[in-house]
Amino acid sequence: MNTRKILAGAALAVAGTLALGGCAAGGGSGQNADGSVTLTLWHNSTTGDGKKYWEDTAAAFEAANPGVTIEIQAVQNEEMDGKLQTALNSGDAPDLFMARGGGKLADIVTAGQAMDLTDKISADAKTALGSSLPAFEIDGKNYGMPVAVLPSGIFTSQDLLTAAGVTAAPKTIDELEAANTKIKATGVAPIAVGAKDAWPAAHWYYNFALRACSKDVLDSAAASRSFDDPCWLKAGEDLQSFLATQPFNDGFLTTAAQQGAGSSAGLLANHQAAMELMGAWDPGVIASLTPDEQPLADLGWFPFPEVSGGDGEPGAMMGGVDGYSCWVNAPAQCTDFLNFLVNKQNQEAYAKAFQTLPASSEAEGAVTTPALKSVLEAYSKAPYVSVWLDTLYGQNVGNALNVAVVDMFAGKGSPQGIVDAVNAAASR
Repeated sequence: MNTRKILAGAALAVAGTLALGGCAAGGGSGQNADGSVTLTLWHNSTTGDGKKYWEDTAAAFEAANPGVTIEIQAVQNEEMDGKLQTALNSGDAPDLFMARGGGKLADIVTAGQAMDLTDKISADAKTALGSSLPAFEIDGKNYGMPVAVLPSGIFTSQDLLTAAGVTAAPKTIDELEAANTKIKATGVAPIAVGAKDAWPAAHWYYNFALRACSKDVLDSAAASRSFDDPCWLKAGEDLQSFLATQPFNDGFLTTAAQQGAGSSAGLLANHQAAMELMGAWDPGVIASLTPDEQPLADLGWFPFPEVSGGDGEPGAMMGGVDGYSCWVNAPAQCTDFLNFLVNKQNQEAYAKAFQTLPASSEAEGAVTTPALKSVLEAYSKAPYVSVWLDTLYGQNVGNALNVAVVDMFAGKGSPQGIVDAVNAAASR
């Protein structure tokens, strides 16, 4: 199965309008006085099998590379972007850090803070990763190593859907709204969303935009970082109409996304909500929040429904690629570790630990969860996959977009307000 799809707009050219920062200075090279090397690694898995994966993988690399020590710091996902930007700007960044491509990575590259990996990626890694590598290309050069592909869609409790009489996955927004009505009648929330963390709410706008806007519009906005096409307003209007049906859990504005049983993932894990829109990392998060911390036995999945009247191609998906980059001043062993990360054994271990889709085609056999197999099948058939909009358009525009969407969720904003917020951020 060919699942190595180039994500639309990911291989960005660095726009001339970006503010060019100075090259990061200081922080040392990681070379110790005795000739040994210390690498610092920041990742976003703070608990469970994911955290253990990084500990085990670092230990295995250290054993194979005497004199190299990896110091690991687990950073809560919602805090990663801010902490990383502060560290990069201070000139004392981690040697290895999580990257998601798009405009966020382009901004880091433009500021001279990421290492060019183009000639440092092994031939074996290039073969295994195939066309997932372009997700980290800027101006034809590579600045990151992908470890997971993360298409989004709607994860479900099949038991709750069955109990509500929802026997087929909704294919259109109208069908989803009809399913929500049936689910409400059973006393559980149709859909959980962790709007407290902003981005999960914004993902609803991203997906409506994917249906409203053509691929050319999505890609051109990656360069302009402005919402000039009428489709952006239509996406907001479509979302506003959906919000009016009250599809989400009570208290969604103060609900976190992934932390604790009361989070949106926790509501699905504990059968208090029937669905959640999320990326392909969700099965692992949900499993960590079930009562026995085991995978949700009735977990299902279906693609984001089609929306009438838009220019998006049917079957297109929203998603991302998680990967890791090296700080510009990191020791040479940083790239050795990146190549180590994507060998078959480590990619299989990654897929199992995080219950997600590996970036390496060689490791797809490790995907056994039925829901993830459904994701993989849809991903392989998708005409294109667009990167999360807050990633694609960079941190400043992305943050403005996410806040404006949450304002509309809270009844304080409007579809036009989303467009205006993005255009104002892009002009600064």
